[in-house]
Amino acid sequence: MKLVLATGNKGKVREIKALCEDHEVVPYSELIDEFEIIEDGDTFKENALIKARAVFKALNDEDVIVIADDSGISVDVLDGAPGIYSARYAGADANDKDNLYKLIEAIKEKGFDSSPAHYTAAIAIVTKDAEYSVHGWMYGTALTKAIGDGGFGYDPMFIPLGFDKTLGELDDEIKKKLSHRSKALALAKKIIKTL
Repeated sequence: MKLVLATGNKGKVREIKALCEDHEVVPYSELIDEFEIIEDGDTFKENALIKARAVFKALNDEDVIVIADDSGISVDVLDGAPGIYSARYAGADANDKDNLYKLIEAIKEKGFDSSPAHYTAAIAIVTKDAEYSVHGWMYGTALTKAIGDGGFGYDPMFIPLGFDKTLGELDDEIKKKLSHRSKALALAKKIIKTL
C-alpha cells in the first residue's frame, strides 16, 4: 500500500521512510507539483489534518493513504513558543538555522541558559473512508547553544530527558527510539495496518 507524505521537508521524509520500512513511502512532490498549503489551525493536530486533506484532494487517487505531520518545539520559559510556529519562527523564508538561532536568542533574552521544553508531533492519516490523528511527545531541555550537527531543525539545542547530549550529537538509532515523531508513527502504523 502506498503511503504519500504531505511534506517536502527532506528531514521528515527521511525519518518517516526509515520508520515505515514495510511500506512504499513517497513524498507527494514526486507525484504532483508542490503547492502552498495554508496551515491556519490552532493546534498541531489541526494543521496536520489540513495538510493531509489538501494533498489527498490534490492527488485525486482514492487508493492512497496520505500522512501528514505537524510538529514543533515548545519552550516553557517562552510560554510554549514557538509551538505550532516552529517551522516559521524566524519568518516565512527562514531556514532551520535561522529558526534555531532565533529560539536560542529568545531564551537568552528571558535571562536563562536553558529551559524545560518538549517536542510534539501530530500525525494525520487521510483515506477515502476516514481520517485519523495521533500524537507523540519528547521531553527534555532546550539550551542556549547549538551542539552537534546531526538531525535537523532544533535538534542541536535539545537534550532529551535522561541524556546528556543533544539530538544533534546522539546516534540516529537512539533518536529513533526517543523521537516524538517515531512515537506518533508507531501509533499511526497500528491504524494503517487496519486499513
